[in-house]
Amino acid sequence: MQNYDTEAWHDLFVATAGAAAALAGLVFVAVSINIERILALAGVPERGLQTVVLLLGAVVISVFGLVPQGTSALGVEALCVSAALLAVLLLSRRAAFTGMRGHPGWLMSRLLVLVPGTLLYAVGGISLLAGAGGGLAWVLAGILGALLGAVSNAWVLLVEILR
Repeated sequence: MQNYDTEAWHDLFVATAGAAAALAGLVFVAVSINIERILALAGVPERGLQTVVLLLGAVVISVFGLVPQGTSALGVEALCVSAALLAVLLLSRRAAFTGMRGHPGWLMSRLLVLVPGTLLYAVGGISLLAGAGGGLAWVLAGILGALLGAVSNAWVLLVEILR
């Protein structure tokens, strides 16, 4: 039942909130270092936005996990965070997804970076509301997906665009 006890996950939420916030700051530095190159490449500014949004989502879900509340409330919040992230990412999708058209695997690479850090919060929210199916383990998977996706994007924004 620990997958439904937010108190047992307190330390994880503290750590992930801090880590995601620190990484967001580093992304801003990476973007500022390469701002001219980023602005010159189609879809890359949107990729920077997506990176910050993924990290912001991890911070927000972690903060919600720290609020003393029932798992149902956290489930609803996880669903709302997932929906908000998806809305922002879909709005930025067009330019970010068309910039690499024709590159082998471009769509798969974009989806692998964005989907885990967004949709897994919804799975976790549904599981928390249902009281079955993994609960906070799905939220953790979403946080890890967001962190990994953001770090992958940050590498592109800092290094790969200069190749």
